[in-house]
Amino acid sequence: MIILFKLVLLFTVIPLLELILLIKLSQLWGAVSTILLVAITGIIGAKLTKLEGTSTVTEINSSLAEGTMPTDNLIDGLLILIGGAMLITPGLLSDLVGFACIIPLTRSKIKLLTKERLKRLITTGSFHFSSDNSQEEVNFTIEDD
Repeated sequence: MIILFKLVLLFTVIPLLELILLIKLSQLWGAVSTILLVAITGIIGAKLTKLEGTSTVTEINSSLAEGTMPTDNLIDGLLILIGGAMLITPGLLSDLVGFACIIPLTRSKIKLLTKERLKRLITTGSFHFSSDNSQEEVNFTIEDD
């Protein structure tokens, strides 16, 4: 039931809020300015995503070359991927979340929250991780709260 609520929120409520915000902004600034703002944030977001993503992949490769597990860098990579997806989605709320996931200062705060959430899921048994090396397949599940 909680998953259904989260999906409804994700795919209906948030886009409606984005639409309302864009309509209000276009009434205030004009349609052309609003469209330019959305386009500019998308372009800047794409450039920043590429820059941060390339840097993170380089750090992951360096860690692997040194024989260490790049766990923090993998979380950074996931957050950059999510942020990039949010930035190419039209809307100002999604842009704020996207930039927060990409900019290193705010990403580090989100990374701490993500690690704490994963730690809690693992300690409560809600997160299951298994690996079968013979088939090189990794499976994990996250149970609903």
